[in-house]
Amino acid sequence: MNTYSLIGISVGLFSFLSCQFIACTPSSVSDRLPILGEREITETDSDGIKLMDTLYHTIPDFTLVDQDSNTVSKCALKGKIYLADFFFTRCPTICPVTSRNLLQIAKHFVNEPRVVIVSHTVDPKYDRPYVLKRYAAELGAPSNWLFLNGPKGAVYKLAGAGGYFSFAQEDPNAPGGFDHSGAFTLVDTNFRVRAVYDGTKTDSISKIIADIQLLLNKG
Repeated sequence: MNTYSLIGISVGLFSFLSCQFIACTPSSVSDRLPILGEREITETDSDGIKLMDTLYHTIPDFTLVDQDSNTVSKCALKGKIYLADFFFTRCPTICPVTSRNLLQIAKHFVNEPRVVIVSHTVDPKYDRPYVLKRYAAELGAPSNWLFLNGPKGAVYKLAGAGGYFSFAQEDPNAPGGFDHSGAFTLVDTNFRVRAVYDGTKTDSISKIIADIQLLLNKG
């Protein structure tokens, strides 16, 4: 499977999630940015009164290291709206495009402390923190952009359906030795997935910025 076919998988997965697992509430934000993923209805008993609650898909716990060798956990992103993607610094295909697109978004929100860009390397053996720091500097990435390194198994699992609804794996037959999606995943302050975009398309940028602003206005 090549990188470009994975873009199709990401888009198809997004469509599937939108059709099958959308959890809506009667508000304009939820209508435009529904909560994606499976949901579970729970029932509790309080003094004989049955109470129903909905548990939504959320990003699982993680502990990774950023380009400055600082530990970044899920807790560190609490209260943030963030856009997540998967890349590697030696990527010969879609990463230069997705990184340029993310750069525009990061710069747009550089003065908004509630917004962060989070890029996970799928090649942690090569992309050590000092490599990620050099990559960020060469790209001109602002301070609201984290480049994260962690164990391959943990990062690949985080990319999948249990996490960001994206895709990443090592593949010797893929360009650069790694196969990954070009998806950008929008996560709200409660770690719920609100949208998945095709990060290879420049025309996604304006929509992403508008959607992030919508979540900011809600908060």
